[in-house]
Amino acid sequence: MYDETTHSPLRILHLEDSAVDHALVRRALVRSGLDFTIDHVETLTDFRATTSTNVYDAIVADYRLRGFTAIDAWEVLKSHTSAPPFILLSGAIGESAAVAAIKLGMSDYLQKDDLAKLAPMVLRAIELQQTRLAKDRADTELAISERRLAEFAEHLQATIEQERASIAREIHDDIGGALAAAKLDLAWIGRHQFDPTTLEHVTAATEMLQHALGASQRIMMNLRPAILDQGLTAAVDWLATGFERRTGIRTVLRAGPSSHELPKTVQLTAYRTAQEALTNIAKHARCDLVTIDLTDSGNVLTLEVSDNGQGISASEQGKPKAYGLKGLQERAKSVGGWLDISTRVGKGTSIILSVPLEPIESDSKEIPA
Repeated sequence: MYDETTHSPLRILHLEDSAVDHALVRRALVRSGLDFTIDHVETLTDFRATTSTNVYDAIVADYRLRGFTAIDAWEVLKSHTSAPPFILLSGAIGESAAVAAIKLGMSDYLQKDDLAKLAPMVLRAIELQQTRLAKDRADTELAISERRLAEFAEHLQATIEQERASIAREIHDDIGGALAAAKLDLAWIGRHQFDPTTLEHVTAATEMLQHALGASQRIMMNLRPAILDQGLTAAVDWLATGFERRTGIRTVLRAGPSSHELPKTVQLTAYRTAQEALTNIAKHARCDLVTIDLTDSGNVLTLEVSDNGQGISASEQGKPKAYGLKGLQERAKSVGGWLDISTRVGKGTSIILSVPLEPIESDSKEIPA
């Protein structure tokens, strides 16, 4: 809200080719008690010059002037980075022309025989201008904040993947190597030891080592899915098979023939999306069937993971700590895609990743007639 008591006098520019009408406007503003200063110009040249060197809080203009109209003045004003409110004050303009002028961006219109309303109109126009500018600033700051958040999320995901790859290498090189060496030593002991009790312990230790090796390989695959080197379909099939084996939930993969060379970042995004979706299903869905559809037809990679479980309520989706799905949405944005969640309580959930792909260039050439 504009408050006159906390501001310097309003600076008003009056574009008017009648000295009498200018005097009437000044008198009306004085009578209103408005704290203001007012400059008066009559020509378009003077208007252009004074608006380029001075800052005004509001401009009041007659519509028809000698050799030009307020529309011409408005066109001059629009070139300024921060144009003040522009109010038409005329007795020689019809309603349709006034509406057309306001559609161009002018603030308001007032008849010259109703000058008592001028001061309130000026204050209202300034207040609306301040509100609009504040909204524009807030929108700009929000857009910057969202862009920075997306960049941070992308950086965070890249860092996480790098750390996962590093940990996977350490598991493979150190832990995996040590376990394999211990297994070989136990095998040697088993071949050279004939005491039944000792052999029983060797066999038990070998089985535990085999279990540890399997666990380390599984952890490595989760941290760094080397199976992606065999293609996205093979990687998702490996996820689905492992999920069905661990949970007992029937899992069906429907994958169409691939027609694109998928970038590594897109493959990893799809893989992590399927992985997170299956993790959520195991924790919350209470279902007995999961269907995974994977296709890259129509120059769009589409991955849909659906279950027939209890669904996700609106309150659960809106939880502040629902980072899993939010993380997937940010990951999808990082490769130019988007994530949709379709769910109904008691009717299951579908998580759908869509990523536009580069069109395939055809090698076919036109055969001349």
